[in-house]
Amino acid sequence: MTRGRRIFWAAMLVLAAAVGVFLATGVLRLPVFNATMAADSLRARLQMASPASADRESLAEAVRLPQGFGIELHARVPAARSMVLGDRGTLFVGTRKSSVYAVLDAAGSGPAGEVRVLADGLRMPNGVAFRDGDLYVAEVSRVLRFEDIEDRLDAPPEPVVVRGDFPDETHHGWKYIAFGPDGLLYVPVGAPCNVCERDDPRYSAIGRMRPDGSDFEVFASGIRNTVGLAFHPATGVLWFTNNGRDHMGDDLPPDTLHRAPRAGMHFGFPSCLAKGLPDPEYGQGRACDGAVYDLPALEMPAHVAPLGLAFVPSGAWGPEWDGRLLWAEHGSWNRSKPIGYRLGMTTVQGGRAGDYEIFADGWLRNNRAWGRPVDLLFLPDGSLLVSDDRAGAIWRIRKNP
Repeated sequence: MTRGRRIFWAAMLVLAAAVGVFLATGVLRLPVFNATMAADSLRARLQMASPASADRESLAEAVRLPQGFGIELHARVPAARSMVLGDRGTLFVGTRKSSVYAVLDAAGSGPAGEVRVLADGLRMPNGVAFRDGDLYVAEVSRVLRFEDIEDRLDAPPEPVVVRGDFPDETHHGWKYIAFGPDGLLYVPVGAPCNVCERDDPRYSAIGRMRPDGSDFEVFASGIRNTVGLAFHPATGVLWFTNNGRDHMGDDLPPDTLHRAPRAGMHFGFPSCLAKGLPDPEYGQGRACDGAVYDLPALEMPAHVAPLGLAFVPSGAWGPEWDGRLLWAEHGSWNRSKPIGYRLGMTTVQGGRAGDYEIFADGWLRNNRAWGRPVDLLFLPDGSLLVSDDRAGAIWRIRKNP
């Protein structure tokens, strides 16, 4: 039976039940079907599916992609956030809850293998990074290291505390971490507020340190909250997303994408929120024209909440996709009409970002979100993983041959 016929006969059964109630009671009660039910129904169908039996028709109906691309369910990971791939194909996934997960055989051609709890009882272990066989996990105030982890998945070791003196505030305290081409671990610390100033220079900044936690320094400042870092594959330059402040209305300030080719740059927060946009409290008298503070590489719609980002590897999707930068938009939390819940995109050429574009959308259905993209990771075969903390899933996007 086709999907359309299944829907038709299901509707007939519901109508028959309603008529039966009317004949028995004299009251006709038709079921209420609204946007909330539509989104929740879709999420339920996909959440009940295993990676091997996921309803591809539902996914294709829900998520709109460029022609020639498809999406499938790769793994079920509760509250999935940041991702990193080990040397042997293990996918490590952080969360804003208390657990870190290991997804076995995640880089093969089919659905991923077993999903294991690698560590539990942690404090918002959002950030994960991998280097020389070791897994690094960022909590709110600590960075931990699980040594030789892919040799010890059956009995994970107690972690080594790499550094344990980061600020303790949970407001924007969860972290996204990444190793740069310089071998240093980049660790951001968000503003502990909606908008404020703090004397500690580590706030509203991206820091970096050696893998053993030594020689910490502030690399870039004036950044309200970044939860996504990526290094350009050719130049090694750091690009990062930033979530703008709240309570300035539906359309201000823009969320932003930034480029930091050198240490010591300041991107304006809390005085300047974007080009020509001073903060109403902290930016009095500021022109915000780039003379004092560094300007964004790209402005996005307000409240889309850009998080993890990734450059399309050269040749992965064909030459027309080389130089593209993608990011996950987690979506708005208090806008009068929701926005985001999709994947954004721009073209990077000569160190400049092009126009703001949409690569994939559909996680927002009739103003109700059934999923919230968080992080992006390309696998060696060129497919793209998308973590989703609302659906509790890792999606896999492939370009059709």
